Amino acid sequence: MRLLTCLIVLLVPLSASGADKATKETFGSGGRTRTYYLLVPESAKKAGSPPLIVLLHGSGRDGKSLIDPWTSLAKKEGIVLVAPDAMTPQGWRVPDDGPDFLHDLVELLANQIEIDRQRVYIFGHSAGAGHGLVMALLESEYFAAVAVHAGMLPESSYQMLDRAARKTPIAMWIGTEDALFPLAVVRATRDALKAHGFHPELTELAAHTHNYYIRAGAINEEVWKFLRPIALPNEPHYERYQFSR
Repeated sequence: MRLLTCLIVLLVPLSASGADKATKETFGSGGRTRTYYLLVPESAKKAGSPPLIVLLHGSGRDGKSLIDPWTSLAKKEGIVLVAPDAMTPQGWRVPDDGPDFLHDLVELLANQIEIDRQRVYIFGHSAGAGHGLVMALLESEYFAAVAVHAGMLPESSYQMLDRAARKTPIAMWIGTEDALFPLAVVRATRDALKAHGFHPELTELAAHTHNYYIRAGAINEEVWKFLRPIALPNEPHYERYQFSR
């Protein structure tokens, strides 16, 4: 069910100090104070309207754990990074952690930073990967593309596959020795996406485990190569839902 009401977002000025360093920020969303980490490199400021990547961390971690491995690439390529914390460290949940929460965060930044609204992407690892895939289904006309490392869609979420008005470009990376996300379940996600008209790309990393961080540099380069050329064909459109709790 679509809602016509909008959430009120509390705007908090971004830190002007610490150029080329990530800052820890807070803002209000859904009646709660939420935390996120933000990096706006000087190269992104010079770019005029830089792309934005929303980074979704794994279980037991926070946004900083993903923004750190992305920092050098963001500086080189002129990418704005935002890495929110999930409501609880255990992982991401709908509706507490989105789509409204992520929409509120992106809109907050868009009101304060000149970003390219048609090049807002998601990258997620582990629990954040699963959440990113769900956002690809629910907000296909808002996020330009989604890339994930070590994530899948549970069968219970397959009912959402036809919700996407646009078949969001999706790329997935998985280690062949990932004990938490076996190849079979990740391939099943790929196959389900294909069966519903998506064109997901799956890269299987030989002898790689669940540990994203030991290969983050190489993975991020490949992720950016996938994301970089993709843009929404139209101005972003956000779909609002009413979720039962």
